[in-house]
Amino acid sequence: MVELFVRGEGFMWPILIMLVFGIAVSIERFISLTRASVNTRKFMARVTAALDSGGLESAVDVCQKTRGPVASIFHAGLMRADRGAETVEKAIANAGTIEMAFLERGMIWLSTVITLAPMLGFTGTVQGMIGAFDDIKKANDISPAIVADGISVALLTTLFGLVVAIIIQVFHNYFVSKIDRLVIDMEESSVELIDHLVELEKKN
Repeated sequence: MVELFVRGEGFMWPILIMLVFGIAVSIERFISLTRASVNTRKFMARVTAALDSGGLESAVDVCQKTRGPVASIFHAGLMRADRGAETVEKAIANAGTIEMAFLERGMIWLSTVITLAPMLGFTGTVQGMIGAFDDIKKANDISPAIVADGISVALLTTLFGLVVAIIIQVFHNYFVSKIDRLVIDMEESSVELIDHLVELEKKN
């Protein structure tokens, strides 16, 4: 791999930088999204139990002690529970928008790497092909050895660019699916919380 990297010459370095940058962002996203994940069923049960036994203050305390987007939107909603279900719903929707922005933070950089890495590879290949044709012109001979060597070197940047894009694309797709699951959990649990608050209002 090192020998192929060296043979690829100049454009290999920006492609390598793209790979390192993409992996660094992926590690940060993995850690953040892992921390954001909670067992929604258990958390929902704890919040509803706190509402039933200790009231709003107890439920808010449960949310404050739990990290993650679901706990954050619950906290925003419960802080306005005394103003009615509609206010709670709006508060949860607003908090959900903010949490979505946090969940998707950094994803644009992964998309940028996925786009730029192959483009850098193709650019390196075009430059290499120009160099290969220059070698043919200087040698004044269309020798298979000259053509094959020049073209193989030129294609290395495309190869490495595509490999980098494929690696980062896998990470990107994994994070998108994880974010989608978190969003679905947020939506489902929010509906359950609002329904539970409405039932408590009716009882009171």
